[in-house]
Amino acid sequence: MRAAVDVTDIAVFKAACPDCRGRFELDATALRLAIGASRRTTFYSFTCPDCGAAVRKPAGERIVELLTGGGVRTLRLHSTL
Repeated sequence: MRAAVDVTDIAVFKAACPDCRGRFELDATALRLAIGASRRTTFYSFTCPDCGAAVRKPAGERIVELLTGGGVRTLRLHSTL
């Protein structure tokens, strides 16, 4: 038996598109977080609901904390040495 999900429990994040300058809210399922070995390889991404652009933005420690706490799907990147 699956537990019912209450829509009030779904995290919503404010975002903006650098291409069309649209401002909107996205739920956790619309975002992806990639955590790399450095600041340069840690970012979040989404598709702009206004213009369809693929958006990628850097994610510092606080952003990572907020997104993971809000249920955003996370990919951990590993370096190949």
